[in-house]
Amino acid sequence: MLALYLRELRVSTRAGGGALTGVLFFLAVVATMPFALGPDLNLLARIGPAVLWIGALLASLLGLDRLFQADREDGSLDLLVMAGERHMLALTVLVKCLAHWTACMLPLVVASPILGLILNMQPVAIGATTLTLLVGTPAIAFIGATGAAVAVGLPRGGVLVSVLVLPLAIPVMIFGVSASYAAINEPDPFLPPFLILAALTLFLAVIGPAAAALALRHASD
Repeated sequence: MLALYLRELRVSTRAGGGALTGVLFFLAVVATMPFALGPDLNLLARIGPAVLWIGALLASLLGLDRLFQADREDGSLDLLVMAGERHMLALTVLVKCLAHWTACMLPLVVASPILGLILNMQPVAIGATTLTLLVGTPAIAFIGATGAAVAVGLPRGGVLVSVLVLPLAIPVMIFGVSASYAAINEPDPFLPPFLILAALTLFLAVIGPAAAALALRHASD
């Protein structure tokens, strides 16, 4: 599994620019907000956590369609589906999701404090938003694995993956933004929405790879 993880890291960094493409898109989304909303720094600081979460969510969708594409093109996907038991295929999908998150989504988390400064966010808000992105973005990768598995055999499946993943990822974004706002609003507790966000990630870490493995087996039949 470690060898598979390292291989997927190399593939993710080579395919389409990987982390750099996502970070540049993330920067573009965040940098256009001050131009759209005007020079009101208080407004930018107030909506900053939501802007960072929306930008990270949209940037996370960019490379999901390539999650199984390279394996399908070189034929290794068929070998992965035919070899081993169903739970082994789900474990393989989990490792691929973790590698994809490390290569393409973790840089978004690292870049979020810098982009928070552009939005005039408070240090507490920047820290809380970064923490929620660190915990919540793996859930997007697990959801995206299912969408990528459903669309792996379809032409121009990238748009379909985004259409499938975006509605399912909205609850993750809601609890991530709620926890970020709770950290800067004194009466609101930070821990409940943050724990729900963590629970969603753990739940999807089990359900997502299993559903993706089932979709991959169905697509190979």
